Amino acid sequence: MLVRDAMSTVVLTIGPTHTLRQAARLMSARHVGAAVVLDPDTCGLGILTERDVLNSLALGQCPDTETAGTHTTTEVVFATPAWSLEEAADAMAHGGFRHLVVLDRNEPTGIVSVRDIIRCWAPVRRAAAQLTG
Repeated sequence: MLVRDAMSTVVLTIGPTHTLRQAARLMSARHVGAAVVLDPDTCGLGILTERDVLNSLALGQCPDTETAGTHTTTEVVFATPAWSLEEAADAMAHGGFRHLVVLDRNEPTGIVSVRDIIRCWAPVRRAAAQLTG
């Protein structure tokens, strides 16, 4: 199974000046755990996850003044739609993160999460167990 089969094509893209509260509202409204942060000044892509927002709040920072750009991970590992789910899972396990931005022709076309991979693998493993059991 490939990343294209598991990824969410709902890609929330925000700018670095969005506040964490704005980012959290948008992620909540779209039922996603991460947003791609596009900085037009640097032509760079980053990712802001629910964990980044949580860590900021835990430090006592104000979500109305803290910006996405301040909390964005810019050293992002990108997947392609043609990656296997095993490659994506290995990259996540090796890097210690739960989301991969999926790029196709240098454009973000999806996000694949650990939850997406589990959702795809669980039925396959159940079917295999039924065949052997």
